[in-house]
Amino acid sequence: MTQPFSADQTKLDAFDALDSRDEAEYEPMTGELDLEDRRALRRVAGLSTELTDVTEVEYRALRLERVVLVGVWTDGTAEAAENSMRELALLAETAGSQVLEGLVQRRNRPDPATYIGSGKAAELRDIVIATGADTVICDGELAPSQLRHLEETVQVKVIDRTALILDIFAQHAKSREGKAQVELAQLDYLLPRLRGWGGNLSRQVGGRAAGGVGIGGRGPGETKIELDRRRIRTRMAKLRRQIAEMSKSRDTKRGERRRHAVPAVAIAGYTNAGKSSLLNRLTGAGVLVENALFATLDPTVRRAETPGGRAYTLADTVGFVRHLPHQLVEAFRSTLEEVTDAGLVLHVVDGSDPAPEAQLDAVREVLREIDADGIPEIVVINKADAADELAIARLQRREPHSVVVSARTGFGIEELRAAIEADLPGLESELHVVVPYERGDLVAQVHERGEVLKQEHLAEGTMLHARMPADLAGELSRYETVAPTA
Repeated sequence: MTQPFSADQTKLDAFDALDSRDEAEYEPMTGELDLEDRRALRRVAGLSTELTDVTEVEYRALRLERVVLVGVWTDGTAEAAENSMRELALLAETAGSQVLEGLVQRRNRPDPATYIGSGKAAELRDIVIATGADTVICDGELAPSQLRHLEETVQVKVIDRTALILDIFAQHAKSREGKAQVELAQLDYLLPRLRGWGGNLSRQVGGRAAGGVGIGGRGPGETKIELDRRRIRTRMAKLRRQIAEMSKSRDTKRGERRRHAVPAVAIAGYTNAGKSSLLNRLTGAGVLVENALFATLDPTVRRAETPGGRAYTLADTVGFVRHLPHQLVEAFRSTLEEVTDAGLVLHVVDGSDPAPEAQLDAVREVLREIDADGIPEIVVINKADAADELAIARLQRREPHSVVVSARTGFGIEELRAAIEADLPGLESELHVVVPYERGDLVAQVHERGEVLKQEHLAEGTMLHARMPADLAGELSRYETVAPTA
């Protein structure tokens, strides 16, 4: 997280701005970066979403922001850098923007003053003027000083990737809890980025020190920016209390499910990988499905059954993305507990994505952050109908415990149901029992909470060969019999 900047730090930032020459001037060249790459802003092809048909204008009810995207390529391949920019373009479109241009600069590391260096910032200003853009979006989280210096150079609004994702979440939040979580994340992001507006807003001086203002001129001993920070911290504390209160009902429901030994399965994965479509296909839930990033923010829990009739719950959760802001992870921690409390995770990945391996790594990074990386998982390679066969084969080699499906067409869904049944937790005991007919309630519990492998009706009672939870096995142990030989 970016730390708040003090007055002394602001002075240091000013000196940084005076000395914000390109790295080529003060940093020795390495063999890793070609001179031509360092000196050029590389255009990323195919990002422009400008209207090509003027008749489309009538469908644009709102004036969309016209944006230029800027990224710094520090490591990895050029293809990976361009994929990151294409994802940023999708995020910008989801937020309601019109992408005019996408630019990538090759550097060892982002410039500490202006993110892309003073010379490239001046070039960016020329591009902004030429395209008529009113916003610049940077592919990374910028320090407050970097945002301020870059805005001063390009003379239009500058936001970073974190602010863009927070804006999308704010647009999509529908429930009271979701709105509170997004507001908390936004305030956490805003707090270190407050700017002072000059000495005229000071509340620290009075009397003679205030030029003889005297009575009525003395303030509470805080500057305006300090007052704003205090108000934000007070609001954040209130939001945290509200979120904790609202999460109690979900905790109660989870506790009830655990009490009845109903196993929980969570669907996790990259945003727009098809998690909600998979939930609908497995349970008929009828939740919103939209070809957009972060269409689902509020968790949806539905009841489902394995092919053998065993009941379990299936929870749809918020999607993840590369460099998911830590403010969101913290704010949505109560929602993400649907994943941490699950006994099995269906990790959905878009098989048609240009870099599905990067999706898998990004999701697992967030799962580690919320301490859910130790939960058993089934990798669900979705969108098989649109994916390349070679890409799917490559994913299957990388992830042996995976199932290929298409939530849209239904391909592979039965295979996935069988995999869920095999991996569901809670069936620790396997017994051969003959239950007297007057204890039909125990037979019903075995069918509801366990997995019946074989059942016969004998003269003395119902013979069952089944797997079941340990507590139910304890009740049935008195009726245990010797397993029949083959």
